[in-house]
Amino acid sequence: MTTVVPDREFIARHVRTLPRSGIREFFDIVQGMPDVISLGVGEPDFVTPWHIREAAIYALERGRTTYTSNLGLLRLREAIAESVARRFGVAYDPRRQILITVGVSEALDIALRAVLDPGDEVVYHEPCYVSYCPSIALAYGVPVAVPCRAEDHFAVTADAIAAVLTPRSKVLVLNFPTNPTGGTLTPAELEGIARLVRRHDLLVITDEIYSELTFEGEHRSLAALPGMAERTIFLHGFSKAYAMTGFRIGYACGPAHLVEAMMKIHQYSMLCASIVSQEAALEAIRNGDADTAEMREHYRLRRHVIVSAFNQMGLPCTLPRGSFYAFPCIRNTGLTSKEFAVRLLQEERVACVPGSAFGPAGEGYLRCCFATALDRIEIAVERIARFVRNVSR
Repeated sequence: MTTVVPDREFIARHVRTLPRSGIREFFDIVQGMPDVISLGVGEPDFVTPWHIREAAIYALERGRTTYTSNLGLLRLREAIAESVARRFGVAYDPRRQILITVGVSEALDIALRAVLDPGDEVVYHEPCYVSYCPSIALAYGVPVAVPCRAEDHFAVTADAIAAVLTPRSKVLVLNFPTNPTGGTLTPAELEGIARLVRRHDLLVITDEIYSELTFEGEHRSLAALPGMAERTIFLHGFSKAYAMTGFRIGYACGPAHLVEAMMKIHQYSMLCASIVSQEAALEAIRNGDADTAEMREHYRLRRHVIVSAFNQMGLPCTLPRGSFYAFPCIRNTGLTSKEFAVRLLQEERVACVPGSAFGPAGEGYLRCCFATALDRIEIAVERIARFVRNVSR
């Protein structure tokens, strides 16, 4: 039988030029390699706490296998409203201002698609999570990156944001604590950004997924500042704080008209998030604070061990103020981020992510996730130190 190859490729132009995830592309290399210690994938090494898993099991046993409202279970939205008011100081109506999504990734995607017209500019800070720039491009927006520096603890300032604003600027995307750097914002920095946002009439999409994993000071959300809830889409989820990555549950809070616009896209693409995952999330948000606190203290200990080790081996590393990532500088080795990561994997069997995967501002750095057992971290840093000594000879 003769195969007829179509004359056209059929792939849309804006998708054809989209790069593959730098994280996933790198970890394709890891598959099948023996004795690899992974400091790569940003996922808690803890199993989801039993009482949360039990809630999912119990939901199945009760036959909770149907669709939910497009917005999600009202009981879960009510619990989220109570939690956000208590933890972040922002009040949302659970019936009109909260939408349950399939992870924060979907929430970000539909938020951008709901508010962007072709050519609108979206400002975001870099290094950043790998999906931000592609998600903006997929929504026909124009990504505008603001580089963050280690000497500023990878925070972003109002002045740096102001320098890239144009008449086409519409949205500012924030993620603090940040993946991959662990950077956070001080109250003064937040207030400066809020003033800038109000002055330039911008919309903010704030990704708070690592907020519970704040080590230095108390986390504050931009949405809680005066005049900001009305112009902010607040994104959060359960993956990091409750070790629930596989449940794929997130949520968006915001002005009712924006949540309604997001819901329109959600109902035609996802319809609703899994009811079993929503039942598990309800248990987590009601009774999971102690689990989060315990995991955070483990991360705090690991953070000090890995950062101290990097600095001792000559790879300057700022102490991350949040999240579970260390971001050491490897420029003094003379290798690019990708060269360093690939050779480290091949020669010492330690998997880390090249900083360049998180945008041009990440070149010269390495993302190392310390959501890994302490004994594995100790072995990994010994191997990395040996690699650095060999490269320096």
